[in-house]
Amino acid sequence: MPLSSIIRSRCLIAVLGLLIFSPALAQTRAVPGSHEQIQLSFAPVVRQVSPAVVNVYGSRTEKQRNMPMNEFFRRFFGEDGPGIPRERVQRSLGSGVVVDGSGLVVTNNHVIDGMTEVKVALADRREYEAEIILRDPRSDLAVLRVKDAKDLHVLSFGDAEGLEVGDIVLAIGNPFGVGQTVTQGIVSALARTQVGVSDYQFFIQTDAAINPGNSGGALINMRGELVGINTAIFSRSGGSIGIGFAIPSSMVQAVVQTARNGGKIVRRPWFGAKLQVVTQEVADAMGLDRPIGALVVQVSDNGPAEKAGMKHGDIIAQVDGNAIDDIEAFGYRFALKGIEGEAKLTVLRGKERLIKTIKLSPAPELPARDVVLLEGKSPLAGATAVNLSPAVAEEMDMDTAQEGVILFDVAANTMASRVGFQRGDIIVGLNGEPVKSSRELERAVSKNARVWEIVVNRGGRVFSTVLRN
Repeated sequence: MPLSSIIRSRCLIAVLGLLIFSPALAQTRAVPGSHEQIQLSFAPVVRQVSPAVVNVYGSRTEKQRNMPMNEFFRRFFGEDGPGIPRERVQRSLGSGVVVDGSGLVVTNNHVIDGMTEVKVALADRREYEAEIILRDPRSDLAVLRVKDAKDLHVLSFGDAEGLEVGDIVLAIGNPFGVGQTVTQGIVSALARTQVGVSDYQFFIQTDAAINPGNSGGALINMRGELVGINTAIFSRSGGSIGIGFAIPSSMVQAVVQTARNGGKIVRRPWFGAKLQVVTQEVADAMGLDRPIGALVVQVSDNGPAEKAGMKHGDIIAQVDGNAIDDIEAFGYRFALKGIEGEAKLTVLRGKERLIKTIKLSPAPELPARDVVLLEGKSPLAGATAVNLSPAVAEEMDMDTAQEGVILFDVAANTMASRVGFQRGDIIVGLNGEPVKSSRELERAVSKNARVWEIVVNRGGRVFSTVLRN
């Protein structure tokens, strides 16, 4: 028998074996059974989806302090002189996906972070200005609205929860600014939680080549649906080595829906408890065969967790039937529940297995944040201070039980940034007086002091610094 006939016969036997022993698998996923099947192309899927994947360009202009000039330059070249720029333009490059016919484009927040002007270029080379309508740093997502665009192709959302390791996926974006590029790979892993690029870590890992510029681009399944937004790579060289990460479409949909409803901030449910990783020691004490779930170590007074009967030492094993392997998985699953209705948690308490019902609601903003931009000649000039509340703490991924006045933002090239103050610093005291509200801090920094003694809580570590004008 010719060799080609032998190969075809063996392929047929392999396929028949799959049909006999794995009928469910054969209906949905199968190894290529012939030479013709190996020659199949992804081109139809690419033609369908690529018009909805766009390039995103961001820029901002920074004013620069002029260098001193001598009289020669002043006389012959005017005030600015030659080669002494007064402005510098910062630029960013990424990708995006059109997800709504009204012109909504989703991308990564880090692509447009700090940018004041954003443009979107479609696959057919049409270019439009875009407005940033929602930024969500916690998920590293942002939503833009393209102005005056017509005949937009829209990419529909797919079910990221239905993905399996080994599924074929396509990544589409603009790597290194070379133009729209399609790469193919498989789902390498699901629910990756140790990537460190956002607060909600539950990434799809793929070996489809992703490079700088792909951020904000599309991860597509074989039905031509958006299952993820490409966000990060693991690389020692700066280029792809086959380890890329995408935000699942379920999180993307939640952010896009907020933008559709006119929201400027993504509101997520408040749990009202502090969680830690379950160690092997805790797992052994609880009679578990391995460390799984999220361990409750502190319950906020009058919060949803306390009202549901949660206690110190409880281990959260499931959220509405979805298994929880670690605290990042809990944060992701709980964040997707929204701020209305209820969620049922499967809780391990000693040898008991309990069901606790949590009422879903946003974190309260009590006290009111009372935003204050600190000015004057103090070391805190250029920082924005707010009163710390559970809502503010949730936004900043902090312990919601903390109180005080927190620096919500520290503008670049200001006194506060040059001194070393950071977003998230809690100002405990100023010149020997406790700071209890943002207005108290505003009044305190307005004084013309020669010496400033500032007590700061940074990440739970309290220290004092003395600065002189």
